[in-house]
Amino acid sequence: MISVVGSVNVDLSVRVSHLPRPGETVQGEDAQVGLGGKGANQAVAAARLGADVALVAAVGEDAFGRLALEQLAREGVRTGRVKRSPRPTGLALIGVDAAGQNSILVSPGANADLEPEDLDAQALAGSAWVVVQLEIPRPAWRRALAAAREAGCRVALNASPVAPGLGLADLEGADWLIVNEVEAAQLLKAEPTPDPRRALEYARRLAGRAANAVVTLGEQGAVFAGAAGEGHLTGRPVRAIYTTGAGDTFTCTLVVALSEGASSSQAVGFANSAAALATTHPGAASAMPRRAELEGHPPRPR
Repeated sequence: MISVVGSVNVDLSVRVSHLPRPGETVQGEDAQVGLGGKGANQAVAAARLGADVALVAAVGEDAFGRLALEQLAREGVRTGRVKRSPRPTGLALIGVDAAGQNSILVSPGANADLEPEDLDAQALAGSAWVVVQLEIPRPAWRRALAAAREAGCRVALNASPVAPGLGLADLEGADWLIVNEVEAAQLLKAEPTPDPRRALEYARRLAGRAANAVVTLGEQGAVFAGAAGEGHLTGRPVRAIYTTGAGDTFTCTLVVALSEGASSSQAVGFANSAAALATTHPGAASAMPRRAELEGHPPRPR
């Protein structure tokens, strides 16, 4: 089983001709309501690939919380460890322009109520892998990492978002660290780079803290380095219309592939294909591809 520890939001998305500047009002299309939040997205991504997935998170007792739980259940995600909070369910207000780029305003709401006490041994029972990201309070994700190591689980850390004060020491103990080019640069106090050769150097430096590190590069694919080897896998060419869920798709597709015995190169290539496909559909969790869409698309090592 894969346990995902993270956030749950309801996304309110509006397509616009261009993203508004400060003080500007832009008229958009009809709003779309969907499931989001990095934790929920990653759990759905893994479930759609056939994995047995449990989510450890928090939602409100409001209509948005009920909507989120219903959608997670329909996707086959176990929600028995999702905490009910008196605070409103997390909410993301998303504008998406004609090129598929987005601007996001997030209200964490109930996500802020996930506490270390919610991450006891029972929360991760039966998990072979634990996936953690940073859209929840620092004490909660730190406890999730520690509890996973104590339970003997393999750990994938998606160090996103990079908050002030996050340092390299916080990454220690993860089997796989997954970040994009901007997050890698933030962690290393360096300049972001889309150049795979420089990004590979960043991955090597990050692998000094985690056993393995992946830096995703959008259209350029991803680089990886660490105990399982290193390399650059090119991206899959697509016409992207919505990029919000691509990183979350990559993270849990990588974990699913590794859990099934794929090599690091195979897993990164599989995750590249999944992330690319996710950008061709609107929405976050709703855009995650199913396994049948990915068959026949092996990684392309370089």
